[in-house]
Amino acid sequence: MSEDILRNYFDIHPETSRRIGDQMYYLVEGSVYSTVQVTQWQEEALLELYEMSEHMAKIGDKKVSTFVPANDQKFLITLNEQDYVVLHNHYVNSSNRKNRGRQLARFHERGRYLQSPITQLNREGQWKEFWIQRLEQMEKVWSGLVREPSEERFNQLFVESFPYYLGICENAIQYVKDTELDESFGQSDQRTICHQSFGESTWDSSQIAIRNPFDWVVDHRARDIAEWIRECYFLHQRSYKPLITKFLQGYQSIAPLSKFSWRMIYGRLLFPLPYFLSVENYFLSPSEASKKQLEEKLDRYIRNAQEYEVFLREFFHLANQQTGEMPPIEWLNI
Repeated sequence: MSEDILRNYFDIHPETSRRIGDQMYYLVEGSVYSTVQVTQWQEEALLELYEMSEHMAKIGDKKVSTFVPANDQKFLITLNEQDYVVLHNHYVNSSNRKNRGRQLARFHERGRYLQSPITQLNREGQWKEFWIQRLEQMEKVWSGLVREPSEERFNQLFVESFPYYLGICENAIQYVKDTELDESFGQSDQRTICHQSFGESTWDSSQIAIRNPFDWVVDHRARDIAEWIRECYFLHQRSYKPLITKFLQGYQSIAPLSKFSWRMIYGRLLFPLPYFLSVENYFLSPSEASKKQLEEKLDRYIRNAQEYEVFLREFFHLANQQTGEMPPIEWLNI
């Protein structure tokens, strides 16, 4: 169907195609095209993605995906009651040799010059509200399971562990709240284009370098930095220290981080996102196989809680060396 869309609505005739992950890409004379189903997206959010994409392309990001107008000059086409857009990329070979911290800093520096108003995809200053909402929803589920105990292994793990993660979540919310009250907001703390969840593989596949606007939100740069660091820790628990140090040094060689940024990064790392995702996805999943995987993931995450506390202490000392006076989390024995 994607090829039909390209041929019939955009007069684009693919020479070859390549599947990367769940996405099919079509190559034409050094250009790469992809179709994205957007039926569930609000029109305002799509317009914001378009504005962000255009901004990044105009300011010099050669890897960003841009929206392609159809033959009728409209960006949205409808086929079989489904809505689609087409994205274009220049063919740029993927490279894992460059310092990801430097790349992300350049991306953020370009993104902070965005002038378009962003409302639907704005996440700046909203972490606390999102976290409180998720916490309250999870607490309701937990309370129900406490009243009516379940013999299912996952439910038992959840009931036993939730009070611990409730406390950590409340610490994260308070830490971010205090940061926003205590610290001055510098030029480097202005909103920028960020990602829903940034990791090492967000941009580069094994073949083509692509920066997809459908991954984006507008937020403080600490969002992306913290999520990359979090993923690095879980992927490389025996060797994360030099990787994180290299990433942060690379980032700060382009954009030095303020004390506000360091505290926001730490606050986000405090929030037990993997725990929340495991529990939320478990109760939403219709697949028994997926539920079993999530049960194993939650069990492993809970068993490694003390190791993550060690990581939080280590990162606190790293951040404190940069700022000189980071407020500690007392129960972590910092």
